Amino acid sequence: MNLNQSNPLVKPGRKFAYQQIGITIIIVLCCTLIIYLFWGLTAATSSLTGGVIAIIPNSIFAYKAFKYAGAKSSKLVVESFFSGVKIKMIVTVLLFALAFKTLFILPLPFFGMFCLIMGMPLLTPFLFKQ
Repeated sequence: MNLNQSNPLVKPGRKFAYQQIGITIIIVLCCTLIIYLFWGLTAATSSLTGGVIAIIPNSIFAYKAFKYAGAKSSKLVVESFFSGVKIKMIVTVLLFALAFKTLFILPLPFFGMFCLIMGMPLLTPFLFKQ
């Protein structure tokens, strides 16, 4: 059942999600560069890692959440949304475990960037007026 390819109702939500992901990538890169200039490579690596750990699950969720739209597929919309949330949580936990297991992480830049990116969905509606 591939309703998402031809459904025009999906396009605005998907476009907004792509814009939001794009702006978060730009913010992560700019903040990481600033952190590198002021605090060095280890802090920048921690910051970049925190940003990537926030962006990857959000991207997966955006793909799943905006897969279906419309009244005919309302059950698919709800199922896709909740499966997207579940996958997002699982991927986030796995990426945290992988980062802490394999990398030397400085907590302040790591969690600072992660929290900044997780808070971005609250700010992007003001940046992108529809």
